Amino acid sequence: VKVRRIAAAHDVGRAINPTQVEGQIHGGIAQGLGLALMEEYIPGRTENLHDYLIPTVGDVPEIEVIFVEDPEPLGPYGAKGIGEPALIPTAPAIFGAIHHATGVRMHFAPATPHRVREALLKAGVPK
Repeated sequence: VKVRRIAAAHDVGRAINPTQVEGQIHGGIAQGLGLALMEEYIPGRTENLHDYLIPTVGDVPEIEVIFVEDPEPLGPYGAKGIGEPALIPTAPAIFGAIHHATGVRMHFAPATPHRVREALLKAGVPK
């Protein structure tokens, strides 16, 4: 699975430092991408970052960030936390895109090549 582009619209409250807010969103998306496609702990076999894959700069696609600014009255200067909200929807969105492209639903993360192939074969999609 190759993710080519991600558009992410997030309610950031008030973006006090837009560059930093955008960086938080990029980081959350990278984590969600890893969760969806790469990161897998296998007991007894995953002992280091050679075995446990995480996204690198070459794995992260073009990201379009859209700020929705609705100041939070209880946040500092109207700001809201944004790191986790960027992470949470990324993996489900990627799984939705896999379903849209193939008609197959993935039920386990990560959607590694062998898991996607198994799901396609199980669904009767020709080789």
